[in-house]
Amino acid sequence: MKTTSNLKTGVASAALGLALVSAPAFAQQAAPADADSAKEPTTIVVTGSLIKNPNLVQANPVNVVSAEELTYKQSNTAEEALREVPGLVADIGSSVNNGNGGQSNVNLRGLGSNRNVVLLDGQRIVPGSLNGVVDLNDIPLALISRVDVLTGAAVTTYGADAITGVVNFVTKKNFTGVDLSVGDTITNAGDGNYLRTDLTIGSNFAEDKGNAVLSIGYQKSDPVYQGDRDYGKYDLSSYYGSAAGSGTTVPGRFNISGSSAPGKKYSINPTTGALQSGYTPYNFNPFNLYQTPFKRYNLFAKANYEISDSVEVYTRAMFSQNTVEAILAPSGAFGTTIKMNYNNPYLPSAMRLQECSGSLSGTFSASSPLTLAQCNAAAAATGPNDPNYKTFSLLVQRRMPELGNRDYTYQTTMYDLMAGIDGSLTSSIKWDVHAAYGHSQNVATTTGYLLTDRLQNAALASSTTACDGGQSGCVPVNLFGGIGSISPAAAAYLTQPTSTTVTTSLGQVHGQVSGDFGWKLPSASEPVSFALGTEYRNYTASQLADSLAQTPGELGGAGGAAPTINGSYHVWEGFSELVLPLVDNKPGFYNVTAEAGARYSKYTVPGGAGSTTWTYKGGLTWAVDPQVKFRANYAHAVRAPNIGELFSPQSDGLTNLAVDPCAGAAPVTNANLRAVCLAQGAPANAIGNISNPSAAQANILTGGNLNLKPETANTITGGVVLQPRALPGFSMSIDYYNIKVSNIIAVPTPGQLISACFDNLTASSATSTACTVIRRDPTTGGLDGNQVTGPGLFGLTQNLPEGAKTDGIDLIVNYSHRFNAVKWSASFVGNWTHENVFNGEQCAGYYSANCGSIQPHFQTSLRNTFTVGPVDLSILWRYIASENQEPSDAIANAPAFVGTLPSGIGALSGQSVNFGHIPAYNYFDATTRFTVQKNLVFTIAVLNVFNKAPPLVGGTIGSTAYNSGNTYPSTYDALGRRFAVNAKVTF
Repeated sequence: MKTTSNLKTGVASAALGLALVSAPAFAQQAAPADADSAKEPTTIVVTGSLIKNPNLVQANPVNVVSAEELTYKQSNTAEEALREVPGLVADIGSSVNNGNGGQSNVNLRGLGSNRNVVLLDGQRIVPGSLNGVVDLNDIPLALISRVDVLTGAAVTTYGADAITGVVNFVTKKNFTGVDLSVGDTITNAGDGNYLRTDLTIGSNFAEDKGNAVLSIGYQKSDPVYQGDRDYGKYDLSSYYGSAAGSGTTVPGRFNISGSSAPGKKYSINPTTGALQSGYTPYNFNPFNLYQTPFKRYNLFAKANYEISDSVEVYTRAMFSQNTVEAILAPSGAFGTTIKMNYNNPYLPSAMRLQECSGSLSGTFSASSPLTLAQCNAAAAATGPNDPNYKTFSLLVQRRMPELGNRDYTYQTTMYDLMAGIDGSLTSSIKWDVHAAYGHSQNVATTTGYLLTDRLQNAALASSTTACDGGQSGCVPVNLFGGIGSISPAAAAYLTQPTSTTVTTSLGQVHGQVSGDFGWKLPSASEPVSFALGTEYRNYTASQLADSLAQTPGELGGAGGAAPTINGSYHVWEGFSELVLPLVDNKPGFYNVTAEAGARYSKYTVPGGAGSTTWTYKGGLTWAVDPQVKFRANYAHAVRAPNIGELFSPQSDGLTNLAVDPCAGAAPVTNANLRAVCLAQGAPANAIGNISNPSAAQANILTGGNLNLKPETANTITGGVVLQPRALPGFSMSIDYYNIKVSNIIAVPTPGQLISACFDNLTASSATSTACTVIRRDPTTGGLDGNQVTGPGLFGLTQNLPEGAKTDGIDLIVNYSHRFNAVKWSASFVGNWTHENVFNGEQCAGYYSANCGSIQPHFQTSLRNTFTVGPVDLSILWRYIASENQEPSDAIANAPAFVGTLPSGIGALSGQSVNFGHIPAYNYFDATTRFTVQKNLVFTIAVLNVFNKAPPLVGGTIGSTAYNSGNTYPSTYDALGRRFAVNAKVTF
C-alpha cells in the first residue's frame, strides 16, 4: 500500500506539471451507475447552458452515451463510438479510404460537420482542418465518462457554428487509482486486427485539496482491403451491372491524333502493337480499403487545486499523434496529352502506321497527317537534329502498376493546453476565467504518383537509353506493353514522393459570471439564475504543399492540385443566459421554467469584410407533475464563413458524375445540346464520340470566396418526458426537431451544376453563364482528363439560395427491473428523419452522388443487458430503414441496374440485384463482461453476430468518399463478424 501511495503521489506531482481540472463538465444527466461513473461528482449541470446550477431543468433534449455503452461496443475511437447513434450521419472516418484526409468527423443531423461543434468538457479544442472541424481521432476515450449529444439551440451557449447542436465529450473528474486496459479486435476473416491499450493514473494530493490524472494510450489497426471480401473484389457499374472500373487501363488506351475523331481512345493490343476498338476497364477495387490503417499515441493530463475555499485553479493538457494511411490503386496517365516522336523505339510499327495515316485501319489517304514515305522516314530518324524527326500529339490513358500503389500517409500532431481559475463571489454567484491554445499539424505524404512532366520527358526518346531532351536522370518509357513493360529504372524516374502540410491553431480566452440573483418569483421556490460573460477566439489555418503537389495536373490521378492557403480570423463575443423559474409545486404545475439567451459576435477577417451577428434562444419547460414534463426551445443562429470557405484559392479537383449529357450520340441529333457541348470547349469532331467520365469522376474547379455572407438558421425543438410512478425504472422522452438554414454556404452538387445548364435546353443555352462556365477537354470533349486544359464543372463556394433543412423525431426509452437474482436493463434510441434537404436535394431515405452519406428515414438502437452477479450479457440490435436511389438522380443519369450480374466477377456472378434499393438492415452485437475480482474485468464481444454482408449498390451511384467497394461502408458493416476482447485492471 505504501508503494501504491507513493506512486499515486508521484504521478499527481507529474500531472500537475502538465495540467491543474478541466473546465466544469456539463451534462443533462449522469451516466448509468457503473464502475466508472461511480467516481463521478454528484453535482451535475447541463450541456447546453453556461449556468452552473445543479437544480436546473434544461429545455433541450440530450442523448447521453455512457462509458458503459462505450465498453460494450468496444469502441476504439470517438468516431466509432458515435457512428451508430441514431440522428448522427456517418461522416469521414476509418471506413473512408478515397477522401479520408487523415481525420474523423461527426455530422449531426446530416447538415455538415462544419455546422456542429465538438467540445471536450464543455470547451472548444483546436480544429484539425481548414474548415474548422475537430478531428475525433484526438479525443482521449480512456477518460471519457459519457458523451452528450445535444440537438440545436446551442448557438448562444457555444457559438453560432453550433447550428445543428454539439457533441460534448465529458471526462472523469477527480479520478483516483490506476486503470490499465488492453483490448484487441479481429475480423472473422482473420484480418483487420485492432490493438488498443490505455494506462490512466490519478490521485488526490495536498490533503485532498487537489487532484491530478494522467492517461497514456496507444492504438494500432491493420488494413482490410476491398479485394479481401467477395463483394468488394470488382468495381461494378451502378447503372449497367457490369464490371466498371477505370478507363485508365493497362495495356493502355490512346488516340489517333490525325483522325476525324482525335479524342476517341483505343486500346492497344500488346501482342500486335495495333490500336483496336473496345477495352477492358481497370479494376481498382482490390487495392482500396474497407478499413484504413491507423496508429495513435496520445497523452491527456488534467489537475485542479483549491487555493482556498472559494478559489480553485485548474488546467488540462492533451497531446495526440495520429497516423492514418490510405491506399489507392496505381497511378497513371489519366487522359494526359503528350508529344511522342515517330522514331520512338517503343512505338509499335502497327500503331505508328495508324498515327501516320490518321486511321484505325492504317490506310493512307490525302487527308493523312503523313504520307507513307514521310512516315517511314520519320521512323528512321536518328534524333531531334535529324530533318526527318517528327512528333505527334498522343492522348494517353495508361495505368502504371510498375510505380506501385498510391500510398497516402497522414500524420497529425496535435496539442491543446488550457489553464483557468474559478471561484465564488458569494454563496450563489461563481466566476470562471480560462485561456487555451491549441495547435494541429497534418502532414500528408504521398508516394507512387506519376509525374506528368517527367512522362513527357521520357516519351521523347530516340533510343532505349537516353531521352531526347537530355534531362538529368531521364529514362525512356515504354507505354505500349502490358504490365511490366515499364522498366524499374523508368518507374523510378517517373515518380517522386510529395507532401502537403495543413496547420491550424486556436487561441481562446473565456470569462464569465454565473449564479442566481438571490430572488425568486412568489410562485416559484427556485431563484432566477443567470450567466454573463465574454469570449475571444483567434483561428489561423494554412496549407503548404511542395512544388509537385501545387502544380495542376502534375500528379497523375491525384484529384487536383494542393494550392497554398493562408488565412485567419478572430471573433469577440459577449453572451448572456437567463433561467426564470415561474411556478412550482402547484397542482398541474409541478415546475414551469423559462429560459433565454443571446450572443453577440464580431468577426474580423483580414482582407475580408468581417461581420457582426446576433444569435438568441428561448425555451420553456412545464412539468405537470414528477411523471410528465413538456419542453420546447427556439434558437436563431448566424454562422460566419470559416477559413477554408473564405481563403481557398480556385483549384481543380474531382467530383462524382456518372453520366455526361454530351456523351454518346445524344448531341448528334439534338442541335441545342450540340451547341452547348461546343460552347463548353468540345471539338466538333468529338461530337458523338464523347465518353462518360472515367470511374464516374469528373473534373471540377472549386475555391473559396471572400464575398461570402453569413448563413442564418432557425431551430425548433419540442417534446415530452415521461417517468410514470406505476412503472418504476422506466423513463421515456420524445422530441421533435426542425432546423432550417438559409443562405447556406456550400458548393452546389454535381447534379445541380449539370441541371443548371442542361435542363430545358433552348437555342440561347449555349451562351448562358450556367453552361459556359463548364469547360471541357479540348481534345476529347469530355469532363475528365487533363485538368489544366479542361477544368470541368465550376463549383465556386457560394451562398446557395435554397438553403438546407431537416426535421424529425427522437425517441429515447430506458427501463430497468430486477427479477430476483437477475437485473434487466433496456435502452432504446430511435430517430425518424422526415426530410433532409440540401439546396433543393431531398436526401432522407435516398442515396446518390448528390447526397453524400446515407441519411435513413428511420434508425434505431436497442440494447438489452442482463446482469447476474459478476456477469453481464448485453445484446445490441441496430435497425436501419430501407433506402432508394434519389429520384432526380435516376432521371438525370438512368435508373440503377436491376437484374442478374454477369459472369466474370467472381462470387457475385449470377446474383440478382437491385442497385436502386437497399432493404432494411438489422445488425446484432453481443457482449459479455466478467468481473473476475473487484479489480479485474474481462470483456468479450462479438460484433455483427450473424456476419451480415453489406448491401450491393455498385460503385458509381454515390460520392467516392461514401460509396466505395460497391456499398456504403461507413453506414453498413463491410468488415463482417468481428471478435473483441478486453482486460481491465484497476487498483
